[in-house]
Amino acid sequence: MKEKATMCFVLLMMGAMTTAAGFIYAQEGAIRPVTLGQAMPEFTLPQFQGGELSLSQLKGKNVILLFPRGLAGEDHWCHICNYQYAELLELEEEKQIRKTYNLEIVYVFPYSAEMIANWIDTFPDQMADIENWKHPEDPEGLDERGKRRMAFATQAFPKHFVFEKGKIPTPFPILIDEERTVSKGLGIFTEEWGSSKIDQNVPTVFLIDKEGIVRFKYFSQNTFDRPSFDYLLTFLDTMMGK
Repeated sequence: MKEKATMCFVLLMMGAMTTAAGFIYAQEGAIRPVTLGQAMPEFTLPQFQGGELSLSQLKGKNVILLFPRGLAGEDHWCHICNYQYAELLELEEEKQIRKTYNLEIVYVFPYSAEMIANWIDTFPDQMADIENWKHPEDPEGLDERGKRRMAFATQAFPKHFVFEKGKIPTPFPILIDEERTVSKGLGIFTEEWGSSKIDQNVPTVFLIDKEGIVRFKYFSQNTFDRPSFDYLLTFLDTMMGK
């Protein structure tokens, strides 16, 4: 009888350990890479503008979930990501795309709130860099590298954006993924990419429908490779049956 009781206790303990291990696994494995047609894993992150945001709070809306590259080097942010942010601000101001498409646009950075504040603070300088590349003081005196950069900037950044320090609009939720829980879980975070050894995300875009299902995803192949917002909005039109 005593041996039977002991065996029952052992089995109960093993069951409890298995349940606990399963719970831990579920917690750790909740955020994982997703394919088209799957539900985007639920997550909650602090919001730079204050409070927290859970993905489930956005159910009933279409969502463009953006993971910008962030840092492109020790002392500078990715200009392409910043230019695209400026494009989104312009689209929202001119066409109210969030209202038109029942849409929320969410940015996720793998950095602290302090670093995100620095990203915002340096925004005017980033836009000024782009204009200087397009319109150098002495275009005839440029070396080959400078000429290539001018040609690229002229083609890739056709619009002229100017921002004033301390007055950078932040209408879109900017989420703080300081522990890289979401970025690493989705397989986006890296310490080396685009010939740059720095903590950064591979630029990634997810388009999630009102039910929380991933309908579009794009992982950039290099720092110049990004889907345009015209393309994303066309995809949204198709998705919504317009």
